[in-house]
Amino acid sequence: MPSDAEILIVDDHQGTLYALESALAPLGYPLGRATTGDAALKQVLRGRVGLLLLDVRAPGADGLDVVRYLRRLEQTQHIPVVLLTGFGADQDLATAAFALGVADLITTPVDPWALRTKVRYLYDTHRHRLALEAEIRELRALVKDPGPGDPPDTGPAPPPRVPLQRDPGAPAPAHEAT
Repeated sequence: MPSDAEILIVDDHQGTLYALESALAPLGYPLGRATTGDAALKQVLRGRVGLLLLDVRAPGADGLDVVRYLRRLEQTQHIPVVLLTGFGADQDLATAAFALGVADLITTPVDPWALRTKVRYLYDTHRHRLALEAEIRELRALVKDPGPGDPPDTGPAPPPRVPLQRDPGAPAPAHEAT
C-alpha cells in the first residue's frame, strides 16, 4: 500500500458520501469516493486503496459481491473493509459479512467519533502490516543474495557431533562389553 493510499468511501447517496467524508476529514488521510460497487472495484484494483467503507446495497456489484471479489485476489485480500448499512441489524447479513472477513458492519447514520476511531485503527494496522511484510521480503532477499565479500551460502551447518558421555560407575552396554 503506498503511503498516500486512500480510504475509499462507496455509497450511491451524495449526502451519505458527504457526511462520511466530513466525519473522516479530521484524520487527515486521503479520501476517495465511488458511487457504485463496480467503480469501487476499479479503484481498488489500481492499488491505491488502504481501507474501504462500502455500502452493502451499492448499485451494480453490491457490497458483499465486492468483498467476495476482493478476497479472491492476493493483492486485495487483506484490505480492511467496513460495510455500511442503513437497514438496521440483520443477522444473516452480519453472518455473511464476517464470514468474508469484513472488519466491521456499521449501521448508518454513524457516530463520527466511533467511525474515526475504527477507521484510524484499521487503516494504521493495515499500513503497519504491509510495512512488516515489505521488511520481511527485504530480509529474505538479503539472506538469499549475499553481498560482495560475504561467504557463499553452503546450506545449513551440520549438527555438531557430541561424544557419548557415560557415567564412569555404570556398566558398559552389552555390545561394548567384549
